[in-house]
Amino acid sequence: MSFNELTLIALALSLDAFGVAISLGICNLKFRKSVPYIASFGFFQFFFALVGAYAGVLFNSYIAEMPEVVGGIIIVLVGILMLKEGFQHEENKFIESTRAYFILGMSVSIDAMVIGFTVLNSIKNNWIIFSDSLYIGLITVIMTSIAFSMCRYLKKIKTVSAYADYIGGVILIMFGLKMIFF
Repeated sequence: MSFNELTLIALALSLDAFGVAISLGICNLKFRKSVPYIASFGFFQFFFALVGAYAGVLFNSYIAEMPEVVGGIIIVLVGILMLKEGFQHEENKFIESTRAYFILGMSVSIDAMVIGFTVLNSIKNNWIIFSDSLYIGLITVIMTSIAFSMCRYLKKIKTVSAYADYIGGVILIMFGLKMIFF
């Protein structure tokens, strides 16, 4: 696989994390509190790609379609929680909980495992598998950092900040539905 192909795959994999980061960022999540999300998204993209690559041959035929559905369901549920919190006009406690770092990190990274199953498992060199997986995680860290940085400007728009929970929840639900059905 060429470097350009790997970069395109890494960018495509990071788009789910990018969208979730935008959703979280417009919900008044401070940049300091976004750092665990950035680390979680990057780590799980790396880790799941690595695990998928090593387990690809054994699990490819059994799990290839299922992870997208599971990840989509989790993201839809988080979106529903955000909408519910918006209607209740409470602080968004879930997105600042430690559980959310792991749940969202894993749910946006499940597709990296599928890429590991299908693309990275054909590489015979362990170092290349590790470095390619690490590169995927690094691209995700960069993309989610950009997303959270963009939110500083998006929150200044009064409409966005007033309806942040609703916008974030709807975006997450749409991403989750996309993962489930497409």
